[in-house]
Amino acid sequence: MRRPVGVVVDAYTTGNLLPAAFAAHGVDLVHVQAAEQMHDALPGPDLTAFADNIVFSGDALPRLRALDPICVVAGQDSGVALADRLSEELGLPTNGSASSPLRRDKYRMVEQLRADGLRCARQFRAADPADLVCWIKENTTYPVVVKPVRSAGTDRVRMCHDDAAVEAAARAVLAAPDVYGAANTDVLVQSYLPGEEYIVDTVSRDGRRFVCGVWRYHKRLVADGRPVYDRDVLLDPSEQPVPELIAYVDDVLASLGVRHGSAHAEVIVTPDGPALVEIGARMNGNMNPGFHDVCLGHNQASLTALAYVDPERFHARHAGRVYSPTRPAMVCNTSTDRAGLVASVDDGVLARIAALPTVHAVAVKLRPGDLMRPTRDLLTSPLRIFLTGDGMAEDYAVIQDLKDEVFTLR
Repeated sequence: MRRPVGVVVDAYTTGNLLPAAFAAHGVDLVHVQAAEQMHDALPGPDLTAFADNIVFSGDALPRLRALDPICVVAGQDSGVALADRLSEELGLPTNGSASSPLRRDKYRMVEQLRADGLRCARQFRAADPADLVCWIKENTTYPVVVKPVRSAGTDRVRMCHDDAAVEAAARAVLAAPDVYGAANTDVLVQSYLPGEEYIVDTVSRDGRRFVCGVWRYHKRLVADGRPVYDRDVLLDPSEQPVPELIAYVDDVLASLGVRHGSAHAEVIVTPDGPALVEIGARMNGNMNPGFHDVCLGHNQASLTALAYVDPERFHARHAGRVYSPTRPAMVCNTSTDRAGLVASVDDGVLARIAALPTVHAVAVKLRPGDLMRPTRDLLTSPLRIFLTGDGMAEDYAVIQDLKDEVFTLR
């Protein structure tokens, strides 16, 4: 008897965690590649973990229909629109193709929130940098944030304090494709949202969500105004402003039509209350199943699989509820000012980091022969380190002292 089959579209980064999560429920996954060529800016799909890989084309839908799949899931942002379309056409649980742009286009996303009366940034999009400057003069004050309309990982996101910086940031966006290889044809400028930034991760089924975790972002700005991820710290659900964040994200999910599957929201708590930075209808890019199981008792990949494979069990155990941490937790994305080809990775230094009392796992993102660049976004962070337990602050400080000793450059 053939095992049930699910479909994942564009399983980049943490999308690679879905095959094991579904396999635990006896479900095989088929991978659908949305574009003819794989994107090379992100860790690609491990196709050996999938029953098949189908490059999307005119005959893809009949091939998928013949598999009688139980679900279609987006593995990364680039797969959201196609996953919505395929799930809709196959008669499966779907967020719907009509509202797909609200979950991918950062301008339309925020405008939908505004239409629904939710707190959000003022914003404008244009293909001409000069038009952005004119809008700023007439509608807001500096600083402002300039970013691509679609991308990920703080790719080409800049905080700008004057006209010249805005024009330079906009030209940089227009001059290069986004991380998924698509051309940037216009640029988004948004009013600056003052306050601390948070992550809210969810999994939903039939419009009923479970909050997997709320984390406080710690970022720092590098010299050219780019915000760089530093560390994420897990918060207790009773701690302020977590209840306010959850209530706001519930409204965001409803506004943007996220009724099924995982979501990763980034929200700033301004003096007036929470306001969305952006949301992705996919899993948290920092998600590590073993780490999350230890500190939360669950992980977003396994919950996503459960929501699609056994919705009754998901509703009974998780829907409408929030996480309950079992241990303190932190995710550290290290940064560097160094540049050059990696000659070697020092296993001894890595062992010293891994042996720190609260370190659960160390992910090395560069290998010998890779090019190390000064950290400007999440993609150029050379190490990701997962910590849990008492004493994380002390171990974090040691990591800062050791991080640049891991790589020898030439």
